[in-house]
Amino acid sequence: MASRTNQRVLLGVALLCAVALPCADSSRLSAAESPSQPSVATVNFPIATAARLAGDGKQTRFILDLDRTVSFRAATLADPYRVVVDVPQVNFQLAPGTGAGRGLVKAFRYGLVMPGGSRIVFDLTGPAKITNSYVLEAANGQPARLVLELEEVDRAAFVQTPAPENRPELRPTIAAAPPATILAAPETAPQKPGTPADGRPVVVIDPGHGGIDNGTQSSGESEKNLVLAFGLALRDRLEKAGKYRVVMTRDDDTFIPLNDRSKVARNLNAALFVSIHADALPKAEGDAQGATIYTLSDKASDAEAQRLADAENRADAIAGFNLAEEPTDVADILIDLTQRETRTFSNRFAHLLMGEMKSTMRMHKHPLKSAGFRVLKAPDVPSVLVEIGYVSNKGDLEHLVSEGWRSRAVGSMAQAIDTFVTRRMATAGAGN
Repeated sequence: MASRTNQRVLLGVALLCAVALPCADSSRLSAAESPSQPSVATVNFPIATAARLAGDGKQTRFILDLDRTVSFRAATLADPYRVVVDVPQVNFQLAPGTGAGRGLVKAFRYGLVMPGGSRIVFDLTGPAKITNSYVLEAANGQPARLVLELEEVDRAAFVQTPAPENRPELRPTIAAAPPATILAAPETAPQKPGTPADGRPVVVIDPGHGGIDNGTQSSGESEKNLVLAFGLALRDRLEKAGKYRVVMTRDDDTFIPLNDRSKVARNLNAALFVSIHADALPKAEGDAQGATIYTLSDKASDAEAQRLADAENRADAIAGFNLAEEPTDVADILIDLTQRETRTFSNRFAHLLMGEMKSTMRMHKHPLKSAGFRVLKAPDVPSVLVEIGYVSNKGDLEHLVSEGWRSRAVGSMAQAIDTFVTRRMATAGAGN
């Protein structure tokens, strides 16, 4: 019991750290690609009007023009080498194409990572240190500026910044700004599987990506927006029945780290976790279409499943920080038994979901697959990841943006969820 309590305390600490400082990779979010801001966008946020780099491979300076001064925090990271700058939420009104590299910077990207907080991530050509960083007030007809100065160092001289848990949290500067959805998931006392205090089973809907992480993109559509619309429609359908408490890992354009998505479900003793995504294939790999349902497996069912898992598992790198992976005690026999039972339930739901979905939507030629998705690794919550279609396929994309198709697909998924949760709760009740 003491061990379980300690785990919960540690998870709570990790949760706060992860939300404060999530993680960077190769895709860049430009102002033109950014969707509408969350509900707090009506607040008068600082505006960034221009950004530029100067210097060479020895010393490089970054300058961000703003309509007012802001507070900030900067940190360097290795493997790969990056600089991450956190600022209060900023309205980036930068010219298209902003983010090209120069000197020590290969490229940089920027965007919202949580309500009240934005982030700029620099991919570096090698190890570097921050020699100076400051904010200048507007003066002599010049705007306020955030300035960052970098200098090349060798690996031996590279000093890693403190671990995320030792850094102060980047707090929203607008009091009215709602916290990231993940913070709304309270810790609950152990109860029957999937039953919160009000007695209704919890279903967690997880729209993939968000914030600085667009996911896949095609024909002007971003995966993060498509799956959010689908997730919200599924939530509304389930809530209409009144039988479930439905929790979204995100209900706006906010970045949520992978591990924290499953922690929402664990902290609420959820009966089911459903992660929603929309895949894409590079043009060189041909065309694919239809929905696919993934469950967790140590070994991928095929090469395509492995490719997708590898891509999705790098999502945390988008926002700059990679946090601790698994707890050290996963080899514990009790956890191992729990994981086996959970995977059995996950597979049952996957088959049930496929049976419902194939009557209303096009399925992939191999609709049931498995791979090592980090977001599915909660040891005690049945979890699936559903790729509702391929944004790289013209027919699938037409469906994904269609409200009529979405309504039918959501209906079949809601039916599968209802059948699964009802059966599982009945079994849990009989066992008691």
